Amino acid sequence: MAATNPILNQAGVIAYRVLDGKVRVLLVTSRDTGRWIIPKGHIKAGEMPCKAAKNEAYEEAGVRGIIVGSSPLGMYTYFKKLVSGQARPATVEVYLLRVKERLKKWPERNKRKLSWVSTKEAVALVEEPGIVPLLLRLMELEHDLANPPREFLSESRDLKAAPDQRGTG
Repeated sequence: MAATNPILNQAGVIAYRVLDGKVRVLLVTSRDTGRWIIPKGHIKAGEMPCKAAKNEAYEEAGVRGIIVGSSPLGMYTYFKKLVSGQARPATVEVYLLRVKERLKKWPERNKRKLSWVSTKEAVALVEEPGIVPLLLRLMELEHDLANPPREFLSESRDLKAAPDQRGTG
């Protein structure tokens, strides 16, 4: 028997940058409630999840970068509220994205706020319970991310600090 309410497959990113030797995570607000979340969205037919995750980072947060590692940081599930009012289960594959470029214009720039925060602050701000363990995992990786091998650094260019919409760097 076919499922009448199939699980939605989504992809997302925990976007980060290193500023003054510290990892900063990019959070965005949801369009409906304004709560702090990570960029995420649907995976189009035939699209690789890591590509979908990078697209969501661009569309929702105006950032481009490099996926770190060959596999997702992790996964979580939640109930997606649809326009109809129904809730459908969704599974999100979450990738780590080292931000290389911050854009001035992107598709959802007028629909969301952005904030660069420490991982610890992100844990406190994010209400989606499935994201918190992924942020805690990121905390375990912070030293290595803030001190990447030299060959990784030679490929990157520094991002200038700019205030975010919460007023913090």
